[in-house]
Parts: sequence; structure tokens; C-alpha cells
Amino acid sequence: MANPVSAQALDRAISKSRLRLLPFLILMYILAFIDRSNVGFAKAALLADTGLGDAAFAFGASIFFIGYAFFEVPSNYMLHKLGAKVWLCRIMVTWGLVSAAMMFARDANTFYVLRFLLGVAEAGFFPGIILYLTYWFPAQSRGQALGMFYFGLPLALVLGSPLSGWLLEFHGVFGLKNWQWLFVVEGLMASVVGIAAYFYLVNRPAQASWLSDEEKHALQTALAEEDAKKKDSSPHGFLSALRNPQVLKFCLAYFTVQMSVYGVVFYLPTRIAGLLDGHIGLNVGLITAIPWICALIVTRVITRYADRTGQHRRLAVCMLTMAALGIAASALGTSMVPVVLAFCFAAAGFVAVQPLFWTIPTSYLSGAAAAGGIALINSIGNLGGFAAPNLKTIMESQFADPRAGMFALAAVGIIGAILLSRLHRQSPNTPSSQHEPVQVG
Repeated sequence: MANPVSAQALDRAISKSRLRLLPFLILMYILAFIDRSNVGFAKAALLADTGLGDAAFAFGASIFFIGYAFFEVPSNYMLHKLGAKVWLCRIMVTWGLVSAAMMFARDANTFYVLRFLLGVAEAGFFPGIILYLTYWFPAQSRGQALGMFYFGLPLALVLGSPLSGWLLEFHGVFGLKNWQWLFVVEGLMASVVGIAAYFYLVNRPAQASWLSDEEKHALQTALAEEDAKKKDSSPHGFLSALRNPQVLKFCLAYFTVQMSVYGVVFYLPTRIAGLLDGHIGLNVGLITAIPWICALIVTRVITRYADRTGQHRRLAVCMLTMAALGIAASALGTSMVPVVLAFCFAAAGFVAVQPLFWTIPTSYLSGAAAAGGIALINSIGNLGGFAAPNLKTIMESQFADPRAGMFALAAVGIIGAILLSRLHRQSPNTPSSQHEPVQVG
């Protein structure tokens, strides 16, 4: 017979953990995304000041993901061994310092080296957070937790776009170029928050002072029961996850998702600026914030609905399809309103698809296998961020048409939607199991 008090204790534990952890994790993600994508805002000023060409910029912007991919798996293994508070602190402090050092990128080689090192420094941050959330949120609440964490992506661009545009107005202050101000201010912000993370984060529910003993026990029991159910079908151990066929399918699907993401993130400011006066400043920053506000609303609604219905995979397919169509439409528009509207659909689609996607592998992997599998999925998937700007540049050159690159990225999104429809069909939550109370002995 289910104990209703235990179910209430679990609900309280989840609610308290959500309020305690997610706002700070969102702040961390905001700073991470600002520091990896602010190069799109700096593009025009950086190229004018350093003489870099479009091809060199595309390579430098994307080489970040090579460093990220190489060090992702070992970094997540270190987080699994040392704990989140120590390792996430290390990641944020080092990436902030490297990002600030981008102020010295006055030639192509320095630009390439620093972008590569930024990827190395940040490696393990995102999969580490995904893994960390599996320590705190059972399957029936994980979609919403992931969705709230993903608020960091659109918030980074809602807040970061005007901030980046504003910093670009600081040309010549204290002898620094505007793009140098952009990198140094936003980079040092990350290092400061990284130091705070060491004192704020808690590794596991058992160590949470804000939970009662009953709440700790209910949450730990729910998570332990979930892990026990995964053992029959999921890989065992860190290394076995790295060669698991299902994990490799997850990698390929996530690769297509990330190509859609960075196809928009790197080029949205430039596209909007082209419809104005060509200058990327505060006005462009404010306009580019509009699609990310739409993404915030859609992600919240869709992830809550997915947790209630268990339709995470089906909704992920729909969201990625919407993103692909929005990317294609953005290339066809010739005036501000239709272009911004197209980017609203694209941004809402590719932001919402990501927390929905992550409920699928986290319903399949647990323990050390989750640490390895999540890191591998993210590392290979994020190579899409390397492929996207280079594919866009190649297609535009091949067809001598500025729309060809966005059409190619839209096609990749459609392929990704097809792959998502064929992924592991075990849902992390179903309507019938969502409300099952947890029995605590």
C-alpha cells in the first residue's frame, strides 16, 4: 500500500531542490552560452580591426568545438569522481579567464588557439550539469528540470544580446577596442560565478541541509528505484557506454540538433544587422532578443506538457521540425518582420527540443555509464557547432547564393527530426506512472 506521506515528501524534496539549485545552474549556463557565442557579436568589429576574413572567422568560431569534444568525456569522468562543486568551479574559472584572454586575439593564429583553449576549458560543463540533474530529479520531473535549466540558453541571448551590443559601444575606452571590452567583461563574470559555485552547490541529496531527513530519504529512494530499473537494459560501466550502439545513435541525433542551434546563434546578429544599417550595437541586440523570449515561453509550456503526457520523443521531433522550417524561412525573408518571425520559430524549436532530447538518454543510462554516455553524446553532438558555420560557408560559396547555407542547415534539421523519431522508445515518464507514489520503508 502506497504511503501518501512519502509521495508528499518526494514532491516537497523535488520542489525545494528545484528552487535551490536551478536558478544558480541557469545563471551558470547563461554565462557559458554568452562566452561561447559572443564571438558572433564581435565578428564585424573583430574582422575590421584584425583583418580576418569570413572563412578564417568561421574556422575560428567553430574550432571551439574541437577542443570541447576532445576533453568532454575525461572531464565528465572527473566530475563523477570529484563531485560537481569542485569540478564545475574549476571549469567556470578557467573558461572565464580564457574568454577574457580573447582580448589579445589580434591575428588569425591567436584567435584559433584561444577559441580552441576555450573549448578545452569549458569541456564537461554541460554534460556535467545534465549528469548532476539526474542526481536530484527523478524521471517524472526531469523534463521540467531540464527545461528550466535550458532557460539559460534563451536568457543568455535575451540578456547577453543587449549586454554584448552595449559593450560594443565602449570603443576606445581606456585604450581598448569595443570587441576587447566584450570579451574581458563577459569572461571575468564567469570566473567570479565559478568561485561562488564552489560554496553554493551541493553534490548529492544526502548532503542537502535544506531537505528534512524524510525528504532526503524519499528523493534518494525514488532515484535508486529508477536506477535499478535501468540496469537490465542499459550499459554497465563508464567505458561500456562509450561503445554502446544506442548511445552512438543518440550522438548522431544530437549532432543534427546542434547544427541547427549554432547555424542560428552565430549568424542571427549579422542577419538582423544587414536589415538595419549594418552596425551591430544595442539596437540589434534588442531585436535579436525577441526570438529568445519566444523560446523561453515555448520551452516552459512544452516540457511541462511532455512530463504530464510522457510524449518527450514525439514532441522533440515536432520541435526540431519547426526549427528547421524556421531556419529555411529566415533565409527567404527580405524585411525585418518576417525574418524575426522566422527566427522566433527556429529559436523556439531548437531550444525546446534539447531538454526533450535529454530525457531520452537519461532514461536509459545510469551511474558511471551515464557519466560516460552523456559526455560522449554531448561531445560528438557539439561537433555540430564546428560543422554548422563551415557547412554554411561552403554551401554559400558553392551555389553563389547567401541563402544556400541556411537551406542546408534546415535540411540537416529535417534529417535530425527523422533520427529522433527512431530513437530508443522507452519514455522517461508515462501518464500512468507519473503519479505513482514512492514507498519508503
